[in-house]
Amino acid sequence: MKGSFKLGKIADIGIFVHWTFSLLILFIIFINYRSGQNAAQIVWSVVFILSVFITVVMHELGHALAAKRYHIITKDITLLPIGGLARLEKIPEKPMEELIVAIAGPLVNITLAFITGIFITIPETSEQLMAELSNGVNANNFFLNFFLVNFWLALFNLIPAFPMDGGRILRALLSFRMQRNIATRISARIGQFLALGFILFGFFTSPILVFIGIFVIIGAQVEADYTESKFMLKGFKVHDVVMKDYPKIDANATVKTAVALVLNSQNKNFLIMEEGTPVGTLNRDQIIMALSKKGEEEFIYNVMDRNLIFLDANSLLENVFELIQLNKSKLMLVMENNEVTGTLDIENLMEFILINEVTTNKAHDKN
Repeated sequence: MKGSFKLGKIADIGIFVHWTFSLLILFIIFINYRSGQNAAQIVWSVVFILSVFITVVMHELGHALAAKRYHIITKDITLLPIGGLARLEKIPEKPMEELIVAIAGPLVNITLAFITGIFITIPETSEQLMAELSNGVNANNFFLNFFLVNFWLALFNLIPAFPMDGGRILRALLSFRMQRNIATRISARIGQFLALGFILFGFFTSPILVFIGIFVIIGAQVEADYTESKFMLKGFKVHDVVMKDYPKIDANATVKTAVALVLNSQNKNFLIMEEGTPVGTLNRDQIIMALSKKGEEEFIYNVMDRNLIFLDANSLLENVFELIQLNKSKLMLVMENNEVTGTLDIENLMEFILINEVTTNKAHDKN
């Protein structure tokens, strides 16, 4: 992720922190200072926030190490002000694998809470607890706060709603009895129903619950749409959607030529050729950017994207769907028998999914 700095590696997984994390630390210092806290209390607050984010890294490592058991690579883990982000190469689709990977994160928090709970005295009443916490984080209540954070992190992540771990756990359990896309749809609707409860309750209690509710509704819909799209690709191969007729631009042409092609067609992606060989790609946004920064007389070979992505014509579409999703703005080359037979981009793929969905629905209606 851009703007991130590498802290190190754990189990061959890069650990990064985004620069905005420093803003959170500064905000904590500012809030504590404004509320009249002394230097020692401010230091304890900062140390506590750092310990929480170490916990978040451990949570994400739980997912990553469980995924590694199934030969799924975690590209990196990035610390953000809102939490941690583990970039898995793919989400496991077998029910048992998804269940284990999803539950591994909350189990880390439950374990940390259990270990911490052995060594602390938990107040017997809610009044005593609130009185203890009202003093801010200090040497006396640091581990009590640490225990509570891990307890609530585990509880929050186990809510059966996407994009939380609980949503994936629910889907995995349902997938033992039904198709994955149906399990996803049911899990998403359950999560969205709970989210409406968060929003309604949040109007009378806390704006944070409203934010969480909206976050869950959007996240659940994204997950449902993604899974449904991938399901529609089952059984099809790359050569079923390849574009045989694709727009080309000569590498020695100028930006002016590319601009003319953009204006005179509906094409958004172009393959750059040199002596009959593909050497790069350009999309509409890159052409406009080149016109703005380099001018219309600049040569295409100086502004083209040289990082070509090749797809095997016989690959299953569901297996390359994530790769295509990650490169939404790029034109990919389809290869068969070591020759380029066509191209594929996200727009073409989504059109195929839409047509397939309509065709499938019509077939069901007839039955």
